[in-house]
Amino acid sequence: MYLLWLRVAAVLYGLASMSALPAVLGDRPRWQKVCLPLTIGGWFFHFVAFVEMLAAAHRLMPVGMYQVESTLGLLIVTAFLLIWMRYRTISFGVFALPLAFLVVLVPAIGPDKYTFSSSLVRSGWIVIHVTLLLAAYVALIFSLLASLFYLAQERKLKDRESPGFLEWLPPLDTMDRIAQTTLVFGFYCMTGGLLIGSLIAQERVGAAYFLDPKVVLSFLMWGLYVVMLFVRRSTGLRGKRAVYLSSAVFVVMLCVWAANIFSSVHRFTTP
Repeated sequence: MYLLWLRVAAVLYGLASMSALPAVLGDRPRWQKVCLPLTIGGWFFHFVAFVEMLAAAHRLMPVGMYQVESTLGLLIVTAFLLIWMRYRTISFGVFALPLAFLVVLVPAIGPDKYTFSSSLVRSGWIVIHVTLLLAAYVALIFSLLASLFYLAQERKLKDRESPGFLEWLPPLDTMDRIAQTTLVFGFYCMTGGLLIGSLIAQERVGAAYFLDPKVVLSFLMWGLYVVMLFVRRSTGLRGKRAVYLSSAVFVVMLCVWAANIFSSVHRFTTP
């Protein structure tokens, strides 16, 4: 029975993760009111599943990879809720909730690897996974270009020089909004692509996909993405520093592409 409660918790964590993005990065209070109840509900069902899991195993400590992963996810959400109770902030939900969802996903599926109902369904999810990640890469490239153009145009204005070949560019404020909008759009696409890719990879290799070099670099890029969005939102980062941050994520993106050579998870083919 604990598997049912764990699956309910995983679904609630996934919904809470999606609501945390606009709640934190978009500073929308309405989404904050959605995120917290979903997280608390997920924690409750997760705790019930945890107790039943230990009772069924007749142990006081988790044993085995699936039980350890489930316990880790519960501790992550517990820490997030304790921080919220003490400091009344859900900012860490952008990190904690997606991580908890990914950690709980594999044990929630069960001891047997999930298999898609048909090759057509699996192929469709792979197409969505690849499309979202490519869209994220494109959005990041446009954000980097907008930041570079912003920096060049800003220097021209500070030096009181004629715009020259840059006169066709829009105003600085417009360039900054383009960089920010494409950055946020790319982050949403990357988050969705990674979540779907995790489910697809689980069918083939299970939880071992966390050890794959491309997966590790992908989540590193995702983490840098979050840091960049936080910094831009909290400090109004523009100009040279914005270019540096965008360039750092872009370099990691290139490393992710290069990691295909050594990746075992990303060698599956669509039927």
